Amino acid sequence: MMFKRVVLLVVFLSGIMRNALLAQDIAPADNNANYQKALSLYQSDKPADGIPYLENILKNTSTIKPAAYDLLGNIYDKLKQPGKAIDAYNEGIKIDPTYQNLRFNLGLAYFRIKKYADAELSAIEAIKLDPKHANSQRLYGLVTFHQNKRVNALLAFCNFLLLDPNNARAGEAYTNIQSILKGGELRPGEGIPAADKNTMALNNGLRAIIAAGKVKKLPPAALLEYQLKSIFIMAGQQSAKKQAKDFFDNYYADFFYKLAQSNNMPAFAKLINQRPDKPDTALYDWVNATDRNF
Repeated sequence: MMFKRVVLLVVFLSGIMRNALLAQDIAPADNNANYQKALSLYQSDKPADGIPYLENILKNTSTIKPAAYDLLGNIYDKLKQPGKAIDAYNEGIKIDPTYQNLRFNLGLAYFRIKKYADAELSAIEAIKLDPKHANSQRLYGLVTFHQNKRVNALLAFCNFLLLDPNNARAGEAYTNIQSILKGGELRPGEGIPAADKNTMALNNGLRAIIAAGKVKKLPPAALLEYQLKSIFIMAGQQSAKKQAKDFFDNYYADFFYKLAQSNNMPAFAKLINQRPDKPDTALYDWVNATDRNF
């Protein structure tokens, strides 16, 4: 009889331990373990299963809350629930406004639902937090392109290739540049606002440069250098006339205006056109030595 009681007690205690372990697996005390479990499920195409683990983190005080909100937003984005994704990113930003990936992913979420102006603001904040994050440059290029801010987009794609000419998206960026330089424009429609005065001036200048390039009948490489240099000068000169400069003026227009006036335009045009494995050293020495502002 005593033996049976002992066996039953062992079985009972084993059941308690097993349930405790299961509970620990669902809500481990270590927030990092919760995060890693959610990340593993996200990467194994079981994103929804990772949500409870992240919610456990968010109930507590934790230094990884911003990362948890970021991953939660990624999960909702993957589940095609953009509203919840945007809410998650914004909650994370409230906790840590300097968490760059939250800004970048928020911009992507806005871009996917065609809220291009909101996406542009997020891309700007992402770039300010990490100017060397090439994909934030690409995002700014895409969202401005979809607002028919063609010069803004062109300079952003150029900056993207300058940072990472062999990126997996480099071919796409070059195609976008060529589309802009061939005069491609989006038709007015959903998500495309009417151009403001500054954008209209830039677009008109771009059209004039494209037309002038056709008259010159230059070979492709020389034409690309002529077009880029002319656009950089045009954008820089227009920016210089403005009393109140914005992010595009300070960060893109002023920088590329300086580049157009340097001896590095041939090397830069070659970088854009050919994306060599070993970019010109002098060009990057100049880039690293040139100040940029926001």
